[in-house]
Amino acid sequence: MTSKKVAIVGSGLIGRSWAMLFAGAGYNVHLYDVTQELVENAIKDIEEQLQALATSGLLRGNLSASEQLKLITGTKTLKECVQGALYVQECVPENLELKKKVFAELDELVGDSAIIASSTSCTLPSLFSENMKHRQNVIVAHPVNPPFYVPLVELVPAPWTSPEVAIKARQIMEELGQKPVSLSREIPGFALNRIQYAILNECWYLAQEGILDVADIDSVMSHGLGPRYAFMGPLETAHLNAEGMENYCERYGETIFNVSKTLGPVTRFEGANLQKVNQQLVDQVPLENLQEKRAWRNNCLSSLAQLKQNIDKKKTD
Repeated sequence: MTSKKVAIVGSGLIGRSWAMLFAGAGYNVHLYDVTQELVENAIKDIEEQLQALATSGLLRGNLSASEQLKLITGTKTLKECVQGALYVQECVPENLELKKKVFAELDELVGDSAIIASSTSCTLPSLFSENMKHRQNVIVAHPVNPPFYVPLVELVPAPWTSPEVAIKARQIMEELGQKPVSLSREIPGFALNRIQYAILNECWYLAQEGILDVADIDSVMSHGLGPRYAFMGPLETAHLNAEGMENYCERYGETIFNVSKTLGPVTRFEGANLQKVNQQLVDQVPLENLQEKRAWRNNCLSSLAQLKQNIDKKKTD
C-alpha cells in the first residue's frame, strides 16, 4: 500500500537499520543507493541480521524475519524509491554538498505531504533545505548508532519546518518503537553530540594529563555513571541523589561550580595524545576484532533494551 510506503536513500549501516525498523513496524520499505550492487548487498546483510535476531529472540515487531524481509524492496532509481512515499529517510555520507544535491533531487520527486528526514548527526537542516520548495517538510531524524539497538532519535526542525511535520515525525518514530526527543530549534551538534562531546573532551584531557589511562577512563562511565544513565538521565539522577533537585544544588552547587572551572580546555583530537589514546585502544580491541566487538555490543544493547521494556511494563501493570 502506498499509504504505508517509506523510502530509504542510502544503504549503508544506518540505512539498513532504518529499513529493518520500518519493516518491523509493517511499512513497505523501498531502498535506494547509487549502484544496484550496493542495494543487493544491503538486502543480503539485512536478511542475515533479521535471521540472527530471530534466532536469538531479539527480533523487533510482531512479524517474522521472513515477513519483514518481504517488506523491503530494492529500487534501481531514486524516483522509483521515493514516489508515493509518505516518509523519506536520507542516509548518505556526512557531506554538505552531497546532501544539498540529494535533497534538491528529492524536492523534485516527493509528494507535497511527504516528510523528508535526514539522518545527519551534526549538519543543520537549514543548510541543505533553504532553497527547497518542500522545505517545510524537511526535518532531521538523527538516530544513535546502531539505530536498531539504541532507540533514541533526535528530531531537529529547520526554521521553516512545519510544526505538523515535527509532530507526525515523532508519531512515526514512536510507532517504530524508537524514543524520539524533539528539539525546539536547530543548534550545532543537536543535543546528543553536545553532551557526548563534553564528555569526550574531559576524557581527552584526563588522558592527556596522565590522570587515568584509557581503560580506567572508560571504566568511570561503564562501571560508574553508565549503569545509572542507562535508566535515567543526569538530571533525574541528581534529583534522586538528594531531596530533590533544589536540595541537590544547595548541597553540591558550589562544588560543581568550582570543579567545573578546572575542566580541561577544548582542544583538537590530534598529536601525541591521539597516538597514546589510539594505541591503548588498539591494545584493548585490535582493529581486526572491531566487528566481533560491535556484535558483542549490539547483543548487550538488545538485552538492555529488553530489560528496560520489562521494567517499564511492570510500572504500568
